[in-house]
Amino acid sequence: MTRPPVSDWARDYDIFDPDYVVDPYPVWDDLRSSCPIARSERWGGSWMPTTYADVDAIAHDVAHFSSIDVGVLNANGDTGEELPISAGGIPVLPPISVDPPLHTWTRRLMLPWFSHRRVEELEHVTRDLCRSLVERLAPNGTADAAADYAQQIPVRIISRVLGVPEDMSDTFTGWVRDVLEFAHDERRREAASQAVGLYLFEQVQRRKTDPGDDLISELLHTDVDGGEISDEIVLGMAALTLVAGVDTTWSAIGSALWHLATHPDDRRRLVAEPELMPTATEELLRAYSPVTMGRVVAADVEVNGCPMRQGDKVLLNFPAANRDPAAFERADEVVLDRTHNRHLAFGAGIHRCAGSNLARMEVRVAVEEWLRAIPEFRLADGAEVVWAGGQVRGPRHVPVVFPR
Repeated sequence: MTRPPVSDWARDYDIFDPDYVVDPYPVWDDLRSSCPIARSERWGGSWMPTTYADVDAIAHDVAHFSSIDVGVLNANGDTGEELPISAGGIPVLPPISVDPPLHTWTRRLMLPWFSHRRVEELEHVTRDLCRSLVERLAPNGTADAAADYAQQIPVRIISRVLGVPEDMSDTFTGWVRDVLEFAHDERRREAASQAVGLYLFEQVQRRKTDPGDDLISELLHTDVDGGEISDEIVLGMAALTLVAGVDTTWSAIGSALWHLATHPDDRRRLVAEPELMPTATEELLRAYSPVTMGRVVAADVEVNGCPMRQGDKVLLNFPAANRDPAAFERADEVVLDRTHNRHLAFGAGIHRCAGSNLARMEVRVAVEEWLRAIPEFRLADGAEVVWAGGQVRGPRHVPVVFPR
């Protein structure tokens, strides 16, 4: 069904509007100055704060804002049914889609798998992977920086964490896109969700008798308060690792390469000053934050003059918050040497992304290895850059050309 166009973004926004997906920045700028917390009845109805202060405050307020449904589509939306990120065959996704106390101990079990030490161990694997990918592309003089490169990296690294075959990467990619990118397509979302749930259920059962050195095996053989973790919780944590660890990071890598393809001064500066990569990585994450997360109002509350009622959906628009000029000088510019950068790309509060160390490493290494092999590149003439939006915003196709 074709949706009517948006005529008033403050009262009728549509996060799946094609023009908004491609270029949301003017909408955010206008909302911050005129109506910093927008309201829409589309997709079941929701509120959308756009300032850093409001987004950060809501993310920290777990008393009034629950994480029982972190999807961007609300219950009883246009399809007439609940559409959470965890729909269909995937159960709840601890720790991201639960509140304390379940959130507390499940997050504690996840954090060691994404610690600085573990990420350091994965860096050489990530670098070898990126190097092999880009070295196959470099002799061609043309590539899709998103599909041929960015989308190939996180899914293979997450496969290692989960202990599942890397040759399933294309299948995993398809499932994750259908769960997140095409969440508003009930049939695709439901089928993919069922497929992820079934596959990981089989992996959980297999690890009971044949454990390995992976997250699923460790969870199955860990006691919490003297008892085993239920299969449902293990399955949910594994599903979260796959779904949240793939699309988000490849979107960040793809956005970074799109920026460098369209901003030659920044690209050449990074090549000439590789020591800028740590701050440049944080700045690219700030400027092109991919993720918007949902919250459910747990108790009536007023935020910045907006009366939110129990059961309302709120979209934590972290990308808009990171472009707020009240929080960042030259907010709409990419400043590669920005040193004060308290961005919200990984969220805030108790639900801040547990895998942030891994994600920033993957972005940094992916850009480093691309620039090492392909220091000069630009968008291909007449290239159509395809962006996805909704829960996760990022480019799906970035056709580029470069000297052979």
